[in-house]
Amino acid sequence: MRACKPNNLLKKRDVKQGLYDPKNEHDSCGLGFIANIKGRKSHDIVQKGIYILENLEHRGATGADPLVGDGAGMLTQIPHEMYREEMDKLNVSLPNPGKYGVGMFFFPREAKYHELIKDVIFKSSKEQGIKLLGWRDVPVNNACLSKDEEIREAEPIHVQGFFKRPEGVNEDDFERSLYVLRKKTTNRIYKELKSEDLYYAVSLSSRTVVYKGMFLADQLAKYYLDLQDVRYVSALSLVHQRFSTNTFPSWRLAHPYRMVAHNGEINTSRGNVNWMAARQAGLKSYLLGENLKDIWPITREGQSDTASFDNAIELLYQGGYSLQHASMMLIPEAWAGNPLMDKKRKYFYEFHASIMEPWDGPAAIAFTDGKKIGATLDRNGLRPARYFVSDDDTVVLASEAGTLPVDERKVVTKWRLQPGKMLLIDMEAGKIISDEEVKADLSEDQDYEGILKKTQIILEDLESDEIQKVSLSKANLYLGQRAFGYTQEDLKTLMSPMAITGQEAIGSMGTDTPISAISNKKKLLYTYFKQNFAQVTN
Repeated sequence: MRACKPNNLLKKRDVKQGLYDPKNEHDSCGLGFIANIKGRKSHDIVQKGIYILENLEHRGATGADPLVGDGAGMLTQIPHEMYREEMDKLNVSLPNPGKYGVGMFFFPREAKYHELIKDVIFKSSKEQGIKLLGWRDVPVNNACLSKDEEIREAEPIHVQGFFKRPEGVNEDDFERSLYVLRKKTTNRIYKELKSEDLYYAVSLSSRTVVYKGMFLADQLAKYYLDLQDVRYVSALSLVHQRFSTNTFPSWRLAHPYRMVAHNGEINTSRGNVNWMAARQAGLKSYLLGENLKDIWPITREGQSDTASFDNAIELLYQGGYSLQHASMMLIPEAWAGNPLMDKKRKYFYEFHASIMEPWDGPAAIAFTDGKKIGATLDRNGLRPARYFVSDDDTVVLASEAGTLPVDERKVVTKWRLQPGKMLLIDMEAGKIISDEEVKADLSEDQDYEGILKKTQIILEDLESDEIQKVSLSKANLYLGQRAFGYTQEDLKTLMSPMAITGQEAIGSMGTDTPISAISNKKKLLYTYFKQNFAQVTN
């Protein structure tokens, strides 16, 4: 349990004050999913997803108020029959599954903003050639939430919008249009409201919908009455219980996001986000075309590491990469210097390393696009993920074993996800695709070896007609060492072992050397730029 914080800090705790900076917080959460390999939908899958989530409650955290959780949520496929019957009551006729999209939105409590938001969404959808069919107020029961006034003030109004797929547009292109619509309307609404706190698009898709909030695990299904409805059916449930020490609890930062749920810490998030922003000028996409200008920024200031990761994988996916391809790009295996890895796979990783840096850190990521669902671990396997497959075509994966009791006689396979490996279920094909098969198919899709040989320049292989030898006297060598900041400790503990053994010295002690910015010694420019590593607290 996280240390208690007084309620009067709730509104200020995500603000930089004095020596405190919220970007230095870290996280550890609980995630899980259940899916039917053959894509058979049932309310049982939803109920079992809720059960898994409730058994992950200890992975979350509470503060001074035991009824305030850090966040919990569930991603499922769209429950068409339930939505169709509910919208019929509102005199709105929904087309067949896949022919429409559902948006889940957090609206501000102040009703005066609602028409403005709906008007922006209506006009933007019309520009996209998408018909807005109607709105639905999501039924909720907030009796399970804290009675604290500030907590209640943070609770948003939940609204769903339904959008018709244009004639002649295929499912993938429609999904891409909904992605552009969500990004475009978000930018416009934030500009109109002059705030990013009053509105949030939780999800907008023709395949999936997300129910989430600042809950404890057992509050999710009590709060969202839809999840209790027997008409709510899905072939998958992706759930998450948050321990929000990366950013403070809020409704929008609960997981799952539109495509992922995550347990762990992406250490390189700040650099990754900066690189994504830097690519804006040079990014081109055949599929997104002129719509690229409408989806920036990819990530926003103040987002968590997972929210930023979700934005990145979503961009790659909507730009034409498969879900598993995008996942391998963002969280690669340890490929450099691995003599056991297949050469084609190594060339795949080497090629993609030049266009996308890894989102590194201890991480277990579960991902889905509504048709496939899977999970992968970071290269070091520092976050747990255990799974089993039963003889009724059910797959369950979670942060730990025992989240869903099962008759052991029905278990076909039981194992843990290993470092850098991937579990992928293709519900359209009705099968589990092994890690080897996924990566072999992607590695052989292009001649990555040939591409690298044509485009890559290896400095060590460059030949020079004349090698200029430089000889330094002892005095000049000493001056050079001083100029470049070498110390006696460097020469003795680092340079000597390297010269003798050809290997870098290994140590386990921390360093008390002051960072260059506050050191009273003269430092070289490059010493001001050092890799940041998280102090993970769990």
